[in-house]
Amino acid sequence: MSDYEIIRLAPQDYHKCGNIWDMSKQSELAEQFYSEILSGNRIVYVYVENGDFVGEGALVFDNGDPDYTIPNRRVYLSRMIVKSDRRNSGIGKAMLDFLIVKAAKLGFTEMSVGVDKSNIIARHLYESKGFDTVIFDGADEHGEYVKLLKTL
Repeated sequence: MSDYEIIRLAPQDYHKCGNIWDMSKQSELAEQFYSEILSGNRIVYVYVENGDFVGEGALVFDNGDPDYTIPNRRVYLSRMIVKSDRRNSGIGKAMLDFLIVKAAKLGFTEMSVGVDKSNIIARHLYESKGFDTVIFDGADEHGEYVKLLKTL
């Protein structure tokens, strides 16, 4: 792995996350996330390698779903994503380890995440890091998924 750092994203640099995922195809989601960053409800961390944004993960304090967020207790891990050509290289694991430590330092005792049932690799990563309680198993308009919980 090259030189890298995981940094807190400055709101004015949010557009650089377009290097990781196609923000233009998901513009409504990108706008929602940006407004949550500005309000302080979402803190985004990026994995930067040789100056390039290659991974992103966020901690969300309130998303309106008590499965995912409980004030001062449960934080939601959102938008864990690695640039497609850099997946399976340890970046997601490094990001997840970093975000777990950050959440605990912020005083949270639980962390939740949602993962598509078809995303076996991501689910395995989460389970290997202690997301071992299934708090929801079902589907929505995007397909079948589970909500997982980890005690910090």
